[in-house]
Amino acid sequence: MINFVNKGAEIFVPDGAPADEALRRTTHMAIAAHQDDVEIMGADGFLKCFGNPDQWFTAVVVTNGAGSPRADLYADYTDEMMMAVRKKEQKKAAYIGEYSAAVLLDYSSSGVKNPANTAVVGEIKELLNIARPEVVYTHNLADKHDTHVGVALRVIKAIRELPKEARPKKIYGCEVWRSLDWVLDNEKTIFDVSAHPNMTSALVSIYDSQVCGGKRYDLATIGRRTANATYAESHGTDTATAYIYAIDLTPLIEDDNLCPKELIEGYIERFKAEVAKRLDSLS
Repeated sequence: MINFVNKGAEIFVPDGAPADEALRRTTHMAIAAHQDDVEIMGADGFLKCFGNPDQWFTAVVVTNGAGSPRADLYADYTDEMMMAVRKKEQKKAAYIGEYSAAVLLDYSSSGVKNPANTAVVGEIKELLNIARPEVVYTHNLADKHDTHVGVALRVIKAIRELPKEARPKKIYGCEVWRSLDWVLDNEKTIFDVSAHPNMTSALVSIYDSQVCGGKRYDLATIGRRTANATYAESHGTDTATAYIYAIDLTPLIEDDNLCPKELIEGYIERFKAEVAKRLDSLS
């Protein structure tokens, strides 16, 4: 099993299975920067696995949550106290969602954002090599949170260090700190997450330190999913009540020479061209 770099790192397995078994049965894995990011962006994986004995969802949280905003009950919490409560909340989410495992790597945000920190890449690589998930969800490369983008880049690098046969079949960059509504309709990946709204809502709402602590991620997340579904089609009736948008990052793990910056710039340039074309045609 993995020898973690950080002393606070751990693997939590809700059903009590051995940690290596919990990792190896994983089919869908979300690798996120912070506690609650998994529940915001990884609902597609959770829903595909929930109640399915052949599919298992694992959450990997890279940072320790020390920099979380805090108010109300949590206003006077130290960084150490906040780290402890956020870890507890992530475990609650894993238990409620019947995850295969929740892996808490316990890095600082600064450590994740440092491209020279090979330890982060090494641990993610080791986890992926053990679990061999078919699908990975992580942050999108146009996210406006530096730590999120840092995690996405470390995940891509870790996968690229694996042999081709050990890599996931698909990797998606999902919405958290920036909507992906702007991506062209024929290029965005759309996850219908309408099922089990009670569960998907509960998984976001369990993070009381964030919701009560000054950030209504529960309302914002469900609201964005609802808005995505409603505004997805201007000339048709709704066929779903909740969508999550993602960018398919799979080309980056199929072609190791493809630059992540060039990939995302391509999406942006094509969006720019579509807007300009519409304005030209209607002016």
